[in-house]
Amino acid sequence: MFKAVTPRMLDVQTPPDVIIQAEPRRPETDPTLGIPVTVDRIGTPRHRLVTLGDSLTHGFQSAAIFNTSLSYPSLIAQELGWQSQFRYPTYKSPGDGLPLNLESLARSLESKFGDKIDWYEIPGAVLFANNYLNNIENFWEREAGSIPPDPKGPINHNLAVYGWDLRNTLSRTADNAQAVLNKNLPKNDLGERITDPIGQITSYHNERAALRVLNSARNSEGVALSPIQAAIALGAEGNQETGDGDGIETLIVMIGANNALGSILTFRVAWSGDDYTEMEENDKYTVWRPIHFKAELDRLVAEAKKVRARHVIFSTVPHVTIAPYARGVDRKVRPDSRYYPFYTLPWISDQAFDANKHPHLTEQEARAIDSAIDQYNEAIAEVVRTARLEGKDWYLFELCGLLDRVAYRRYITPESAAARPSWWEAVGGRYELPPALQALKPEVDSRFFSSGASGRTQGGIFALDGVHPTTVGYGLMAQELIKVMQLAGVKFYQPDGKTERQGTITIDFARLLQQDTLMKNPPRSIANDLSLLRWIDENFNIFGRLLRSNF
Repeated sequence: MFKAVTPRMLDVQTPPDVIIQAEPRRPETDPTLGIPVTVDRIGTPRHRLVTLGDSLTHGFQSAAIFNTSLSYPSLIAQELGWQSQFRYPTYKSPGDGLPLNLESLARSLESKFGDKIDWYEIPGAVLFANNYLNNIENFWEREAGSIPPDPKGPINHNLAVYGWDLRNTLSRTADNAQAVLNKNLPKNDLGERITDPIGQITSYHNERAALRVLNSARNSEGVALSPIQAAIALGAEGNQETGDGDGIETLIVMIGANNALGSILTFRVAWSGDDYTEMEENDKYTVWRPIHFKAELDRLVAEAKKVRARHVIFSTVPHVTIAPYARGVDRKVRPDSRYYPFYTLPWISDQAFDANKHPHLTEQEARAIDSAIDQYNEAIAEVVRTARLEGKDWYLFELCGLLDRVAYRRYITPESAAARPSWWEAVGGRYELPPALQALKPEVDSRFFSSGASGRTQGGIFALDGVHPTTVGYGLMAQELIKVMQLAGVKFYQPDGKTERQGTITIDFARLLQQDTLMKNPPRSIANDLSLLRWIDENFNIFGRLLRSNF
């Protein structure tokens, strides 16, 4: 039975356009929304896959962008037999990525100090970590990493940038990023770049990452293009045969999470104001009001309709409170509620939590954030519905529904069964993992990743930042998007790019597990109490600075 909204569910600070719901929006089970479209398949588009988005599409993992060959777009390109043609940015560097790879740091500390840092080793560990961070900073700010890619190179196919939202996708360019870097070069009296002596994180890492995505996204006059403008340019190249028609076979648009993600990363709810379109001002907001989100979405859709793409897939926005970085603490007041009384840092136990001391969100705030996201997703679904009625071959990908169906503490445990929404069984209930993941012990779930001397002890879908997927988590996203692409009639080929594959296309998760270093060989020091991550955050405030800056 559908649940009713009660007064205790409401937060007085919630704007009037946010419609509070007692249960989450029901995900769509048909990507076409039941609207048939006739597809023009004349010619062969030059670009088989182009993606727009944020960190989830960029390939962010464990607080860094690094292994972009295993992002979900790259995994799809492999299955298409188009891997060698698919263009994406790379971030090879000391410490494996930008700004800081927590998995790499954990392994480095472990190799130096063993499974546990004893009290007498703390000064040496702090010095070791500080040198480690400075090496990374030097690489990106002064050495090879500071040199942007060739602006005359071809435009990337993966055009996503971590930390970006709808407005950024519309407006930001490589030149914007370079201008920020040029403007922010503090120097000492000798003209040398100032270095923070304690735990320095690479400055303006988001701009540096964006340059590697977009520096080659320029028109024939060299004018820098935003991600959506770059997609338009790729689509305008037309088909291989005549140069007419669609230049892109499949365009995936997965953007909008950062219009709400800041709320759980800062444990602060700041609803967007009238200056939400101003990129220099809107960083102060952590959640976009639904009316503002829809206005930005409408602008993006207007531009997306200019992209000559045969198929377009729009993704829904995940409920950000599913991410285990924000851990529910204290016992639930009612077993049929999907929310805990408070949400705080993942290493703070129920017993240790103090609402007067620790950063947190209330259950009422969490519900308001998720309700706003449900309205975002209704707007996205309506975009697809309208496009299909206009004859465009657009599809809806239910990323929100996928993550809801793996939400372990919210819906999967026996204790949380009463909190499941009324539509739970109708959409398939708990998401069925591929056999290779089902065979793992302990079971793969959405809790914060933990491991010890005997290996992984919980988690597996989210990596060490508690926000972004592991490699196998990205594989799940790729697999579900492949289903939508097959529904659209997209053909998949063997690695030679010529021999067509028949039947249902499935990712080899046994092979992917071997490429997932966190799952295959987890650091022994990420103990059940998250002691190492807590130590990192307490000594350097790294975790907080990374998560609260440019995800």
